[in-house]
Amino acid sequence: MKHKKIRVMGFGTFDGLHPGHISALKQLRELGDEVFVVIARDKNVEKIKGFKPHLDERKRLEAVRKTGLVDHVLLGDEDNFYQCLIDHRPTMIGLGYDQRADLDYLAKHFPSIQVERLKALKPHIFKTSILKGLGTKD
Repeated sequence: MKHKKIRVMGFGTFDGLHPGHISALKQLRELGDEVFVVIARDKNVEKIKGFKPHLDERKRLEAVRKTGLVDHVLLGDEDNFYQCLIDHRPTMIGLGYDQRADLDYLAKHFPSIQVERLKALKPHIFKTSILKGLGTKD
């Protein structure tokens, strides 16, 4: 019997890779056979987080690509956050321990996609906002 390829998709800003990001990328790799990572667009980061990322989207994309931990790195759609799911049809989504997602919307519109929550690696240390002095542990 032939094994069906599991396509995993993860999302993030990845504004300055740190060990927490590397841990998340490794966890995505463990979940499936083909790993896609979607990099948040600069304008969307500013809209959602209230500030621009330190590194622009192309530099962040290249940094994730250089890790060699994923098969595909792509920029998210500027207008439709779900376009990457439509275009690449993952089997599974790996959500970061602190990422918010509308799970009801996903279940309704993408019922075949399984959602897994990734584990945190020392979030009191390896969280970008803490490392940059932008926030404290919640």
